[in-house]
Amino acid sequence: MSDMTQPERSTRWTRHLPLIVIAIVAAIGAFTLRDYLTFETLRANREALLAFRDSHFVLMALGFVAVYIAIVAFSLPGAAVASVTGGFLFGLWAGTAFNVLAATLGATAIFLAARAGLGRTLSARLETSEGTLKRLRNGLRENEISVLFLLRLVPVVPFFVANLIPALVGVKFRNFLLTTGLGIIPGALVYTSIGVGLGEVFDRGEQPDLSLLWAPHVIGPILGLAALAALPIVIRAIRGRQEI
Repeated sequence: MSDMTQPERSTRWTRHLPLIVIAIVAAIGAFTLRDYLTFETLRANREALLAFRDSHFVLMALGFVAVYIAIVAFSLPGAAVASVTGGFLFGLWAGTAFNVLAATLGATAIFLAARAGLGRTLSARLETSEGTLKRLRNGLRENEISVLFLLRLVPVVPFFVANLIPALVGVKFRNFLLTTGLGIIPGALVYTSIGVGLGEVFDRGEQPDLSLLWAPHVIGPILGLAALAALPIVIRAIRGRQEI
């Protein structure tokens, strides 16, 4: 009996290893990288980065995407700086495409790591739950895509939270991937557009204004998209009450 349980315990612990590694790297990065992944670092190295981009565009693009994936996957500081840098180096459309690709892949890495370990345990408990938890589980399944879009579109939800929660409650991977790739596009466009004019901001000796996301003409359409994402949930809730 003991010979059988020991491998099972080892396998169970191994499933948590990816998320443990992410947590450790995130903690270390929060203290060691916060002074390096900044706009000041970008300002100091702007000429070298632009020269390297002009001579090795593909290599620069691959390196940028790889670094951005690592920032998101390990929840390192500097995600906003990376998004703006995408616009600064590659322009609005290519920069947005690279930002969305990298952020989606990084978010996917966290999702899979969390789902393989803690997410599997919590999902199993939700499957056998009763009462309020059962109703919450069923409600999430009925509105999974809408809820996931809301997590991406509502600006007050931290990005890493929107990556972890779906994994912990057992949402479908394809729905997570779809809503992440599409749901982050509005915010990515805003940050990338800030980066497009970053050179002029640096020339004036100023810092980029990231509060642009909260400007009425920007946040209004994003909240409108969030309302559209929430509409199916409202409709199902009204129909459910009518049936009762």
